[in-house]
Amino acid sequence: MTQRKAITAAQAKAWPKATKTEKAAILDAVVHVTGWHRDHARKMLRRAATGETPGPRKTREPVRRYSQETTEALVRCWALLDGITAKRLTAALPRLLTALERLDRLEMSPETQQQLLSMSPATMDRHLKPYRQGLIATRGIAHTKPGSLLKSSIPMKTWAEWDDTTAGFIEIDLVGHEGGDNNGCFYYSLNATDVATGWTETCTVRSKGERIVATGLDNLINRFPFLIMGIHSDNGSEFINHHLAKYCRLRQLTFTRGRPSHSNDQGHVEQKNWSIVRRAVGYWRYDTARELDLLNQLWPAQNDRNNLLMPSQKLISKTRHGAKVTKRYDTATTPADRLLRDHAEVLDTKERDALQHRLDTVNPIELGDHIELIQANLFELAKRRAPVQQRAKRNRVYVSGTKLDKRASLDESTTRTTRAS
Repeated sequence: MTQRKAITAAQAKAWPKATKTEKAAILDAVVHVTGWHRDHARKMLRRAATGETPGPRKTREPVRRYSQETTEALVRCWALLDGITAKRLTAALPRLLTALERLDRLEMSPETQQQLLSMSPATMDRHLKPYRQGLIATRGIAHTKPGSLLKSSIPMKTWAEWDDTTAGFIEIDLVGHEGGDNNGCFYYSLNATDVATGWTETCTVRSKGERIVATGLDNLINRFPFLIMGIHSDNGSEFINHHLAKYCRLRQLTFTRGRPSHSNDQGHVEQKNWSIVRRAVGYWRYDTARELDLLNQLWPAQNDRNNLLMPSQKLISKTRHGAKVTKRYDTATTPADRLLRDHAEVLDTKERDALQHRLDTVNPIELGDHIELIQANLFELAKRRAPVQQRAKRNRVYVSGTKLDKRASLDESTTRTTRAS
């Protein structure tokens, strides 16, 4: 910039007395050297010739296009859909406003409704920014342990093989509710997500025993509005066992697994562990019969809201250019709409009519109130519990195998060692 100013000042000396042809030549020289636009170069030459110094730029007055009523309506809709992202909220608003109008709960003027529907995702993010402050995520504990040698007979399927999948192939995973201490007995939530449509069903089981998990999975499969043809899991012993393998064999279900230590092979259900389970019930410890009953009352309403009202985006392509990765996503669509639009062939007439009836009669206000009531009860039970302190597993020495490579010393054994021992 310093060199540009010097060149402009040198050329500006001849600018006031130059003819039209000479001014054009001076202007061509300045544009060629500086790379400026001709209009900008002409303005800079005039300033340098007259010695004018521009003052500070006047601060632009903010232009408010959307009213405060529109912002308040946006916040209400955003909270009603569990605080989803702006791109998903944009796609969900038409159906949500239609449902609220049908229920006579649309508390906004037609002008506000029109402004709300015309708002872009970036504008929504700016208006919602103050309300997102303090929403901090925490992390839980992984409870997966390697399964038996049975996994050698179960074929692997990686994340790259899910591109052309039809509806009916689900990924399953367990989420532990240990509250920071994985000693003792506590409950697990079993998540099942359809890869093609994103349809998700959840239930809570008492433990991760193979028979209990298989029973919970059977209940989840019956909740899907279409036929399940395949199951994909990680390498945990709760899934890689003879009981679940027999279950799949008798029902003619394709049973596959991901690679060990590659959680992205189950990426479709792994993201639901946070967006559905953790966002709904947090990281508290649940191990009482009352809490089990509340959790299993919560999931039907939570899944209805996610599957019928809350759009999600699917990855279309991912291109790498050196260190930069470019991802393209489709338009946000609810799992129910994606099922009816892209995979209607898996539904018969009765199933299609039943799903359309659910979409036409869904009540977002009632679902939200029911979910909030159960969450309040779970939170109250969690507050009454004494603070959970993280402890190491009681059998950590034997689980880690550190005692298996050495002989017991005299002070560790219950009886004195002998020559024979």
